[in-house]
Amino acid sequence: MHATGRLAILAGGTGLYLHTLLDGIAPVPEVDPDVRRQIRAATVEKNRSELERQDPEAAARLNIGDSARISRALEVVRSTGRTLAEWQQRREGGIAGGIELRPLILLPPREWLYRRCDERFARMVEQGAIEEVKALLARMLDPDLPVMRGIGVRQIAAFLAGEVSLQEAIATAQQATRRYAKRQYTWFAHQPPPEWPRFREPLKGEHLPRALALLEANR
Repeated sequence: MHATGRLAILAGGTGLYLHTLLDGIAPVPEVDPDVRRQIRAATVEKNRSELERQDPEAAARLNIGDSARISRALEVVRSTGRTLAEWQQRREGGIAGGIELRPLILLPPREWLYRRCDERFARMVEQGAIEEVKALLARMLDPDLPVMRGIGVRQIAAFLAGEVSLQEAIATAQQATRRYAKRQYTWFAHQPPPEWPRFREPLKGEHLPRALALLEANR
């Protein structure tokens, strides 16, 4: 896009994606497949105990039930001999130094945002989410895979199993969506540089020109 003189607009994504794009990513080597299999087959309690021995700082920092991050930290230190934090002190591939960046952090009213979250999941159900989850379940995938832990998958799976009604499944998935949005909202409110402008109105209607004016001012 730069080569053709076009303007690139990056929207959405998590804070981690944004941080990686701008500042680069830690050059962590590929983890030994055998090490990964051993760790993924162990219980979270065993992995946490082992992490406390090999990377006590990570063990103290991570939530006791965060199996994915505990496994990742343990497999890195066991496979490479260096902790994940040591690798993360080095960054490669960030584009921030080679572009003109005009950031705008969107922090709309929470009630408006949460209402949009509810509406979005209801549309997902109308547009085939139940059939999508049914197809996932038919593949007999490992329930710990990221795709199986996506918001809505477990809730709809419970409905398909007859454990809850459709309305109960939708309500719990909407609640999970709002909680996820709350975490993202908090990250973007506090983690980006303080000089990045924050826009606190819905990005629509009469508010849109003000948001665009902020982008123009932040040159």
